[in-house]
Amino acid sequence: MKKMIVLAVCCAITAAVFCQPKNISIIPEPVQLVKKNGVYLLPKDIVIGAANTTAVQFAADYLQKKISLATGYAVKVADNSAAANIQLLLNATANTSIGKEGYELSVSPQNIIIKANQPAGLFYGVQTLLQLLPKEIAGKELVKNIEWTAPCVEITDYPRFGWRGLMLDVSRHFFTKEEVKTFIDEMAAYKFNLFHWHLTDDQGWRVEIKSLPKLTSIGAWNVKRTGRFGSFLPIKDDEPRNYGGFYTQDDIKEIVQYAAARFVNVLPEVDVPGHSLAAIAAYPELSCTPGAEKYKVSSGDKFIEWPAKGHFYGLLDNTLCPANEKVYPFLDKVMTELAQLFPFEYIHVGGDECIHNYWENNPAIKALMQKEGLKTMNAVQGYFERRLEKIVQSKGKKMMGWDEILEGGVSPTTAIMSWRGTKGGIEASNKKHEVVMSPTTFVYLDYMQSDEIMEPKVYASLRLSKTYSYEPVSEGIDAKYVKGMQGNLWSEQIYNYRQVQYMTWPRAFAVSETAWSPSGKKNWNSFVGKIEDHFKRFDAAEIKYGPGMYDPDFKVSQNGKGELVVSLKTEIEGLDIYYSFDNSYPDHFYPRYEGPVTVPVDATLMRVITYRGKQPVGRMNNMPVAELKKRTEKK
Repeated sequence: MKKMIVLAVCCAITAAVFCQPKNISIIPEPVQLVKKNGVYLLPKDIVIGAANTTAVQFAADYLQKKISLATGYAVKVADNSAAANIQLLLNATANTSIGKEGYELSVSPQNIIIKANQPAGLFYGVQTLLQLLPKEIAGKELVKNIEWTAPCVEITDYPRFGWRGLMLDVSRHFFTKEEVKTFIDEMAAYKFNLFHWHLTDDQGWRVEIKSLPKLTSIGAWNVKRTGRFGSFLPIKDDEPRNYGGFYTQDDIKEIVQYAAARFVNVLPEVDVPGHSLAAIAAYPELSCTPGAEKYKVSSGDKFIEWPAKGHFYGLLDNTLCPANEKVYPFLDKVMTELAQLFPFEYIHVGGDECIHNYWENNPAIKALMQKEGLKTMNAVQGYFERRLEKIVQSKGKKMMGWDEILEGGVSPTTAIMSWRGTKGGIEASNKKHEVVMSPTTFVYLDYMQSDEIMEPKVYASLRLSKTYSYEPVSEGIDAKYVKGMQGNLWSEQIYNYRQVQYMTWPRAFAVSETAWSPSGKKNWNSFVGKIEDHFKRFDAAEIKYGPGMYDPDFKVSQNGKGELVVSLKTEIEGLDIYYSFDNSYPDHFYPRYEGPVTVPVDATLMRVITYRGKQPVGRMNNMPVAELKKRTEKK
């Protein structure tokens, strides 16, 4: 009798524990989430009910593969089976509140139901469901001894913006077709729907244009150099030009189709008239500058000066010449083939950072200015952009460019991507241009994630909290012209795909939540907790991510005695900072940071690490005292 009582008590305790909903960490945050009591336990035989249409079947097959791979369970997809454990249902009558990409997700102890108006909504509902399951579901192999449960919830969800993008630069460093597919998979899992593909630049032309074969036979290859991009030694003539690559038109079609199945549009970018050295190396007749026939595809060596004050200028001319009539038939061929490859309504034509110093003294440019009544170099570029705009439109496409193209004037049918802060987006929206917000100050994912002593050095640091704080509909902008936003990943310092992942995540989580979730649902402390849960999912999936959010921020000053004083701050609450100046490695037995610290007069190195309780969470930060001194001198 006693054994039966004990057994009953144990079962009751087990059931109570088992029925408690687990921590719910969904990125991006849903519009509405109601927690219910209990959980749904995946049975060992699972039926996914889904209509027998291609788009719906893709979402069902996607879910089937994810569940069967991790659990080892028998999972099959059936056409709207009444016996289905998981149902993917398209609404017979549209639910106008959730739109084309929204969904409703219901998890009860009996079953799971996802409803949507369109297949995209079912796909996004599947992504949310996967985030409700244990972290091991993200892995690529069978995992045993896991209770495969999802907490009972009722979720109604739909996106704030229709344009939720990430940009990948494949020109500075080439990434393979399979790596591009992986990037698309990773972004689609967090409800991004726009892949901006930066295909051409000074370091490589990556898209096959069959009518212009030299663009890839010459323009796709440079000399491999490893180190800090932009500071390499001059390239020698005898160094092999075998580093790079390009995507064939069949590759492009395959990737576009792969993305479309995941409800991701692909925006191609061919960056002109600046950033065109690879094109000029292939076809030097596109330049107006003597000696262009000697130009080579850049290998990351320096050829532009960026003065602290004043306008940047080129040491060679990397621009297509607006006064050269050979340029426009060239662009017509490029746009003709791009339009056939990419079904998306826009083609991005760049237009940023165009050096003008070679145009200023060029006889052909001067003659063009006189003929067309152009007064400035911005007006010259504007002439180029307007001619290009007509070419793009003749292919049945809309043109998009970086915010510089506003300076010379383009028609309101051209969309603007605002990158130099938010000013360009505000101006463009007030001129009735459609706008995508992607300002460096918030969403440039190539920027350092913490202090420059910890990261490959680039132009600036961009902390996760700064990215998360971004509000795309800022003061002064006309909201009805804001299509959405995106994060941009330039690849100057990114040599391999693992570093792509490291730089993208977790800041892309912040971009995702800002682009999808209602602004009022954002909460920094809650977001941090969700990120830490998703780090565990990434560990299971073997996706690399940056831990910069755990690194402290260093501020240095001098006191009245001329001594260095260091202030430290973490962007995450609840962390302790420990430090040393004696060259040893601090742990939680070392001095804990309580306030500004004076650097000992003979110290050469400050080491810092962050803990949560007794567990280290951050990296060991090694700050040279010489670097601290340098920072006070800059002030």
